[in-house]
Amino acid sequence: MAVNLALAIVGGVLVFALPGYAVAKSVFPEWRVRGAGALLTAVELATLSFVLSVTLTVLVGFVLLNAAPSGFQATWSNPALELSLAGISLVGLAVAYLRGAFARNPPSAPHPEEDTGATGGWEAMRRMDDLARQERGLRRSLTRIPPGSDEDRRIRDQLEKVQTEASAVRAAREAELAG
Repeated sequence: MAVNLALAIVGGVLVFALPGYAVAKSVFPEWRVRGAGALLTAVELATLSFVLSVTLTVLVGFVLLNAAPSGFQATWSNPALELSLAGISLVGLAVAYLRGAFARNPPSAPHPEEDTGATGGWEAMRRMDDLARQERGLRRSLTRIPPGSDEDRRIRDQLEKVQTEASAVRAAREAELAG
């Protein structure tokens, strides 16, 4: 009875936890369950470990089922699935160790490279929309006042400034996208 319970626990860990944990730590060696975000990181790591473990179990089972000429049965008398999952776990833990996942000081998280033209696009578009709205308002104001008046000159000066700024924002954005 005790042997069956131990085998069930080991099998459960191999199917539901260890391979996914090993792969997750090898992919994200900087994740630590410490500090202010410890609970969130623990939940993320546990969830990712469970999902990856089940996924790996299904994939390994599918490969074993198609590779074996007479099929295979997941029993302890035929431990192909367990050995495969244990091998994946060992490789994942070795890669995680080499990447510094278990070191005292975690490796720094990778910083994604900034894509040329990806920064400021939204802000530039919002600014261009705002300038276009201002220009429409100024043009509408010009239709309501007598031409040649002081108010007409003031609005035309504002309109010219808005158009100049819109051209500058457009040129800056085009230059950013070009190189």
